[in-house]
Amino acid sequence: MKRFYKAVTTIEHPEGHGLALDGRPVKTPARLPLLVPTAQLAQAIADEWRAQEQEIRPETMPLTGLANAAIDRIAPDTATFAAGLAAFAESELLAYRAEFPDDLVARQAAVWDPLLAWARQRYDVAFTVTTGILHKPQPAATLARMLAAFAAYDPFRLAALNHAVTISGSAVIALALAEAHIDADQAWHAGQLDELWQTEKWGRDPLVEAGWADKRKSLDAAERLLRLL
Repeated sequence: MKRFYKAVTTIEHPEGHGLALDGRPVKTPARLPLLVPTAQLAQAIADEWRAQEQEIRPETMPLTGLANAAIDRIAPDTATFAAGLAAFAESELLAYRAEFPDDLVARQAAVWDPLLAWARQRYDVAFTVTTGILHKPQPAATLARMLAAFAAYDPFRLAALNHAVTISGSAVIALALAEAHIDADQAWHAGQLDELWQTEKWGRDPLVEAGWADKRKSLDAAERLLRLL
C-alpha cells in the first residue's frame, strides 16, 4: 500500500492514547479505534508510521501489529487467549533435558535451572524435569498457578507474551521476560539453546538463520512493547 498521509500525531482519548493520520484517528484492521494504554507506546507506534516512505510495509511496524492483535484478537476473549499461552507449561521446554552429550546437558542445567528456580520462588510452582521427548505430566497445582499468572495480564501484555511463548516454547521464559527478570537476549539464548548448540557443533545453516532473524526481531518487539507499557 502506498503511503497516503503526511502528518502523524498522537491524540488523547478517554479510553487511552491513539494516533491520527492527517487528523483522522487510526483504526485497527477490525475497524476498532487503535487505542493503547500509555503515551509512550502511542508515540512509538506513531514513529513507526512516520518512518514509512513511499510504501507502507507492515513488517517494519511490529508495535502496530502487536497493538492490533491485542485489540482485535485478544481483548474480545482475554481469558481464553491467556489459557492458550499457559497451556505451554504442560510441555514446558525447560523441563525436557538431553541425556547426552555432557556439554549439552551441562549447558541446559546452567541456563535453565536458574529460570526454574526463579519460577519456583515467584509463582510457587514445581516442574517435573525429565529426559527425552516423551510427555511427562506436570503437577496440577503448577499448571493452575501458571494459568493464574497469564490470566493476570492485560491484552497488550498478552500480545507480547504470545511472541515470547511461541518463539521460545516456554511459558517460564515468557513470564521471566514479562517481569524483566531476563531481557530479550537472554530469552532468545534460553529458548534456542539446543539449536544454538547444534550450530556450534555442526556449522551454520543460512536458511535456518534467516528464520532466526525474523523470530529474533519479533522477540525484540515483544520486549519493547512490555517496557513501553
